[in-house]
Amino acid sequence: MVFFCSRITINGVVNDETGMPIPGVNVIKKGTQTGTVTDFDGAFTINTEVGSTLSFSYVGYVTQDVVITNNSNLTVTLAQDLAQLDEVVVVGYGTQKKSVVTGAISGVKQSELEDLPITRVEQTLQGRVSGITIAANSGQPGSSSTVRVRGITTLGNNEPLWVVDGVVVDAGGIGFLNQSDIESVEVLKDAASQAIYGARAAAGVILITTKKGKSGKLSVNYNGYTGISSAARKLDLLNATEYATLLNEKSVNGGGNILFSNPASFGEGTDWQNVIFNDSAKRSTHELSLSGGNDVSKFYASFGYTDQEGIVMSDISNYTRKNIRLNSTHNITDKLRFGQTVGYSNEKNIGIGNTNSEFGGPLSSAINLDPLTPTVETDPILSNQAPYTNNGIWRDSNGNPYGISSLVAQEMSNPLAYKQTLLGNYGWADNFVGNAYLEYEPIEGLKFRSTLGGKLAYWGYQSYTPVSYLNAASITTQNNISRGTNKGFGWNIENTVSYAKTLGSHNFSILLGQGAYVDNITSGENVTYFDIPVDNYRDASFNFTVPTDQINASAYTGNEHKVNSLFSRLTYDYDEKYLLTAIIRRDGSSRFGANNKYGFFPSFSAGWVPSKEGFWKENDVINQLKIRGGYGVTGSDAIGDFQYLSTVSGGRNYTIGTSGSVVIGNSPDAPSNPDLKWEETSQLNIGFDTRLFNDFSVAFDWYKKETTGILQSVTIPGYVGAVGSPTGNVADMENTGIDLEIGYNKNFNDFNLSLNGNVSFLDNTVTFLGNGVDFLSGGATIQSSTYPITRTQVGQPVNSFFGFKTNGIFQNQEEIDSYVSSDGTVIQPNAQPGDFKWRDLDDDGNIDADDRGFLGSSIPKVTFGFTLNLDYKNFDLLVFCQGASGNKIFQGLRRLDVENANYQTAALGRWVGEGTSNTYPRLTTNDTNNNFSNPSDFYLEDGDYLRFKTIQIGYTLPTDVLRKYGVDKLRIYLTSENLLTFTKYSGYDPEIGGGIFGIDRGYYPQAITNQIGINLQF
Repeated sequence: MVFFCSRITINGVVNDETGMPIPGVNVIKKGTQTGTVTDFDGAFTINTEVGSTLSFSYVGYVTQDVVITNNSNLTVTLAQDLAQLDEVVVVGYGTQKKSVVTGAISGVKQSELEDLPITRVEQTLQGRVSGITIAANSGQPGSSSTVRVRGITTLGNNEPLWVVDGVVVDAGGIGFLNQSDIESVEVLKDAASQAIYGARAAAGVILITTKKGKSGKLSVNYNGYTGISSAARKLDLLNATEYATLLNEKSVNGGGNILFSNPASFGEGTDWQNVIFNDSAKRSTHELSLSGGNDVSKFYASFGYTDQEGIVMSDISNYTRKNIRLNSTHNITDKLRFGQTVGYSNEKNIGIGNTNSEFGGPLSSAINLDPLTPTVETDPILSNQAPYTNNGIWRDSNGNPYGISSLVAQEMSNPLAYKQTLLGNYGWADNFVGNAYLEYEPIEGLKFRSTLGGKLAYWGYQSYTPVSYLNAASITTQNNISRGTNKGFGWNIENTVSYAKTLGSHNFSILLGQGAYVDNITSGENVTYFDIPVDNYRDASFNFTVPTDQINASAYTGNEHKVNSLFSRLTYDYDEKYLLTAIIRRDGSSRFGANNKYGFFPSFSAGWVPSKEGFWKENDVINQLKIRGGYGVTGSDAIGDFQYLSTVSGGRNYTIGTSGSVVIGNSPDAPSNPDLKWEETSQLNIGFDTRLFNDFSVAFDWYKKETTGILQSVTIPGYVGAVGSPTGNVADMENTGIDLEIGYNKNFNDFNLSLNGNVSFLDNTVTFLGNGVDFLSGGATIQSSTYPITRTQVGQPVNSFFGFKTNGIFQNQEEIDSYVSSDGTVIQPNAQPGDFKWRDLDDDGNIDADDRGFLGSSIPKVTFGFTLNLDYKNFDLLVFCQGASGNKIFQGLRRLDVENANYQTAALGRWVGEGTSNTYPRLTTNDTNNNFSNPSDFYLEDGDYLRFKTIQIGYTLPTDVLRKYGVDKLRIYLTSENLLTFTKYSGYDPEIGGGIFGIDRGYYPQAITNQIGINLQF
């Protein structure tokens, strides 16, 4: 950091190396406070003389003393001080100096997020913070991500608690935020820091603080960018000639006839991926903010607009968002302060329907449709024959019908025709999120604060379904228009009293608080009109009168969820050398009965800074060292309402008497469980923070997290007569891991270098599932698999892939006959050469369900990120990479029950004779060996990847040029997003979220985007 001070004797101005004024710089004449720059003008008055000494200091930099030798311009250079960098971090209900923090807290600041093409707040953390696993749920614009803090915590809801300016926000609704409004994002990773949020903190806590105004002149900032997106990769699918050749072979191997006499005559055929992917999808964002104020009032206001087209059929895949925000603070008196934050967003999302599903939609259809079918049938003879004579056939602008496959049906349909059925459909959401506080400080250090916050949300959809004939399995004979509207409200009130005091070298603070939280105040209505007198979505309306039997309507009202809390925190440090934090919170939830309504969540953490001890000699190797550790307990009540009661529901049909009439009655759902109690997660964390060789910073954490009493349904015997199953505390789980963050910062005159990396290691294990229960039945399924593809079992990671293990391919009959169990039984007597050799895990001479085993985990064992920042004069470069490894992906792209679905080109390497393949079995219509229908390691691939997420080059115009036009800053930049991805995975994208990681059913891939942007400040 370089300060240029002009004629410091009177009205000096402190500027940075670009000529921009710097707020918050302390300028001290030895022994006397002479001025602090607190506004953007940077003006202050110093009365000094030649020979005096001025001391310049700034947060994050080493204080510099300067002796005044003359009355001319002065240049002051401050070295970066990593010990003080980002010295204040946000914790629950306040802030703390980073040097005295004893918990495991990581985060990102506004300076790290500027100008990045981030649509949703989850993306701000991916690869930038250790201990957190993030995977996009879809590449569909506006889609959320799956976020897991230090692994999978429970068998139910694993979403972390999101707190925006003190308001608890549901994970699905976090998309209302505009990333340019974010001041900081902190992740509370260990129980020692999470316990202040007690009941809902078990899966982690993410605190988001939005920007506030600063004193000084009005500051206006504009940031905007626009660009083009395209598909990063496409699957290698069979062309028409290859497809016809393999179908001929498949038919003959199954005992059938040749289907196509001349496969080569089909040529390349239809590339359905080219039909659905848009290589010039537009994307743009515009953000404008104003801030300013004085000693009494400060404000920050912003406006944002985002418009993004999807790369898959953009007509039915796009997202828009509009944002407005106003934050302000006011000093009513010297002791009384008032502040508020409020944000509004409007979102409109048009989606393709299925973004990771094998049940149709553009992606799944493009993968499975045969390349023999044309996109449009132009033959006048064929286009006037079945099936093109059916009612509801879709045609292009020339009147030609869109091609309908005679080989591939069910949910797989021509994407061009399918698109017509979704035009005019959209989802929408309006979100109002805000809070207001009143703070009174009667004496220095003692603060009383009351905060009222809440979120009001409206959301819904509108759709029109026309009469259509997509294929013999997808027919709509009656049109309809449908609309759904929902309202949700949640609020909280928190009252705290805090006191902070310094007595010599003793520093302590205490916080006492009370909170009340109510959410799920919801209601909604849905209505559908059938057979309205229109034939397109533009004319569709609810203003038409239809018979009552053509109207379907429903409504609902949610059950309020209430939590009442008391909490306290004590912090103490002696000379920032010996550190202590203790927290306890008591929560009561409406989801538990009188026996266990309240839960207690304590935590304790301590730290020691040996580098401050007298015996620690100053050296150039270990400049600073802080050792810390903590233990705490957090909880979860993430279950349905009234699970502790035996609730009664209707709709139970029973025939009484001899008349045969059915009586609709009511009966209990499940036995009550008055002892139902809180799910608890305890966590031990040990770590250290250090600075090495003056330029390196290292943060290390080891943790062990154990969840006990996981809330799950309890299986009860059928003779009980209950329709449902009660909920109980019946499972335990454990996560252990290591988080490591390393930073390097160095200035070389005009060249500044910053390197920051992080890596996290995770091991998840299920330790208990109930007395006598080794595994949970069921698991994730995929269409046409014979068995579930995942299993949760004691001793294994949750939702591990489970299936058959291959042992090569039988090359001849001799190998089949010689494949025997320990007692000499031929294991697969009905197999044929070219079939998989299945491992007989139980050695019983037979391949059945008992021969399934664990095939790998979908949870990445390692996640990592790396950021490089280079500055040279007015040029800057950012390179950001992130990735994961140690996980498997189930590649379930091809529908096995759609007999003639297309194949990827890997099928060209199938077994066709002895020695031709030992990994891809023969193709046949009579797969008696279940080569493809068995879930097996044949479908599992390594999910490792390294992605160059963001590469950005920028140039800032010289200040002396801009000042002539009243401009403080003008920066132009070019950004590439997802430019390169290194992976061996054969699907579209190795980053697959959606609750259970790593099951690819036709995943909407993330796009490559190239953009140009501008940042302008006045």
